[in-house]
Amino acid sequence: MCGIAGLIYKDKSVNIGTQLQGMLQALKHRGEDSTGYALYGDTDGKNFIMRFKVGENVGEGSSSVSEETSVYDERIKIVKSYILGMGAKIIKEERILPYSLRYEVSYDEKDLREFSRKIESVPGVEILSMGKSLEVIKDLGNAKDVCDRYNLDKIVGTHAIGHARMATESGVDIKSAHPFWGYPFSDVSVVHNGQLTNYWNNRRLLENEGMRFMSECDSELIAVYLAKKLRDGATLEEGMKDSLIGLDGVFTYFVATKDSLGMAKDTMAAKPLVLYESDNLIAMGSEEIAIRAILPQEIDTYDPYDGEVKVWQI
Repeated sequence: MCGIAGLIYKDKSVNIGTQLQGMLQALKHRGEDSTGYALYGDTDGKNFIMRFKVGENVGEGSSSVSEETSVYDERIKIVKSYILGMGAKIIKEERILPYSLRYEVSYDEKDLREFSRKIESVPGVEILSMGKSLEVIKDLGNAKDVCDRYNLDKIVGTHAIGHARMATESGVDIKSAHPFWGYPFSDVSVVHNGQLTNYWNNRRLLENEGMRFMSECDSELIAVYLAKKLRDGATLEEGMKDSLIGLDGVFTYFVATKDSLGMAKDTMAAKPLVLYESDNLIAMGSEEIAIRAILPQEIDTYDPYDGEVKVWQI
C-alpha cells in the first residue's frame, strides 16, 4: 500500500521540494519505511548532477551508519580517482550525510553506462541518479524526515515525482526505496505502486541483455524495462505502452524526464490514482489528499481509465 505523487508546471518554476514534501507527507499513512524524491531543478544544463551513496542508513537516526565512517571515506577516495581517471572533473562536491553525497561533474561523454559501471564497481557504492536537472534523494523515514535531512525545501524547479513506501517484497533500505533512476539515461526516474508478478522472468531476460539491477525490489524492473526500450530506440510513450503488455500484475507508475511527466495504469486498474489537470499544472497521487496538500481550493479531479498512458510536456 505505497503512495506515489507527482506534479509538473508547464510555465514556471516553483519550490518543488516543499510542494512534493507536502504531497508525500499527506500520503504517509500509506507507508513510512522510506521516502524518495525525484526533483527536476533549475540548472544551467552544463554539468551532470550525481547523487550517490557509499553506505546505508541503519534506521536509528538521520546519520546512523551501517559501517565505520572510515570505510566510507576510503570509498569516496576511490570514486574520486575513478571520476578523474575517466576524464571527468568534479566541479562541486557536497557530503550531505556520512553515506550520502552530491557531486556536480563535468563530463563530455553522452553515454553514461560505462561511467556508471566504473563508479559502481566500488563495493558499497550506488549512483542514485545522474542528470543535468534530475536529483534523486531517498532515505528511511517519512517525507518530512527526508526533506529536513537533505534540505530539499531549497530546491526550485518545474516537476517532480515521489514515493512513500511500505516495504512488502524487499528490504527496508535505501537501495530498495523509490524513485529508481532509469539507468543509464540522464534525467529519467520512476516511482510505482503495485505488485509485478513476472519480475524474475523479466529480470533474467534484461540482465542477459546487459541491463543492471541494484536491488530485489520489483519496482526497479519498471525503470530497467523502460531504459531497455529507450536504448532500443522507442520513445518514452511507446515504451510505457509496451509495459502494459510486457509487465504482469497490478500497478500504477509515474515516469519523469528532463522535460516531461508520464503515468501508466495497468489493464485491471486495481491501484488507485487521482489526477488534476489545468492549463499550467498537472498534479496526481494515490489519493486526492495529496493534491489537496498543494491545491486546497475547490478542484475537479478524475481517475484515469484502465490501461491508460498519458505524457505531459513542459
